[in-house]
Amino acid sequence: MPKDVPVDPRGARFSAWFTSAVLVLVLLTGSWRLLAAQTFLFAMCAFVSLRLNPWGHVYRRVLQPRLPEAEREDAAPLRFAQGVGFAFALVGTIGYAAGWTALGVVATSAALTAALLNAALGLCLGCELFLLVRRLAPAPAPRH
Repeated sequence: MPKDVPVDPRGARFSAWFTSAVLVLVLLTGSWRLLAAQTFLFAMCAFVSLRLNPWGHVYRRVLQPRLPEAEREDAAPLRFAQGVGFAFALVGTIGYAAGWTALGVVATSAALTAALLNAALGLCLGCELFLLVRRLAPAPAPRH
């Protein structure tokens, strides 16, 4: 997985508001296609680069220049969180597309809960899970 530059956590929260809105629309409409688009966006951010997030572009171009400098954070936990969002959104997409509406609703609701916690409170569940995994299974020492 390529390494992203450190990120402004306010941008992640800004993006989480838009993600929340998309997920609310999915729950209101049951649209597997809309959820598939969000799944693709999660995948691009998790497996390619956080810089591919269109809401992040809006934040960096419109809001960030008007705000005071913020302390930057490592991008790895956020990318991991995007991967978790991808997993839930993929399950939800499959559920809705296969006609298993309850599965779609549950998976989408879980993703929405995480996105709203990040947006409203700055609590990134996927980031916290990343740190827990790192503590329980530290990276192997480099071989010489």
